[in-house]
Amino acid sequence: MTESTLWWMATGILIAVELMTGTFYLLMIAIGLSAAALSAHAGLGLVGQCISAALVGGGTVLAWHLSKRRQASQAPAQANHDVNMDIGATVHVERWLDNHTCSVHYRGAHWDAALLPGAQAHSGDYEIAEVVGSRLILKPIPPHG
Repeated sequence: MTESTLWWMATGILIAVELMTGTFYLLMIAIGLSAAALSAHAGLGLVGQCISAALVGGGTVLAWHLSKRRQASQAPAQANHDVNMDIGATVHVERWLDNHTCSVHYRGAHWDAALLPGAQAHSGDYEIAEVVGSRLILKPIPPHG
C-alpha cells in the first residue's frame, strides 16, 4: 500500500469516528490527514507529510477554537439581536411600578416589562435589551450628543 492510501484510510476512519461522536475537532484533524495524503501524492517524504498534517490539522483546530471563543463572547440568545429581532427596538413607558416593572404596548399587544438592573426608572422611551420568556427587559436610551 502506498503512503497516500494509508493517509486516506486514516482520514476516513477519523471522519467515521467524528460522525459517531460528534467531536468536530476530529474533523479538523482529518483535514490535516488529507493534507498529508495530498503531500504524499505530490512526492514529499514521510517527514514532509507529517509536517503538513501537523500544520494543516493544527491550524484548522486553532482556527475553530478561536472562532468558538469569539462566538462565546457574544451576547446570550435572549440579548442577541441576531437571534431575536426585538432586541434594540424602542418602547415608551408611561410609568414604572415600585418594583421597577411596567406594562408597555409593543407590536400591537401589551407586554410585561422590567427595568435592566442598575438603570434609573423614569417615564419616556426605552430600548429592549433582552427578552426573557414573555417579559421585555428595558434599558434607557442614552442621550444623543
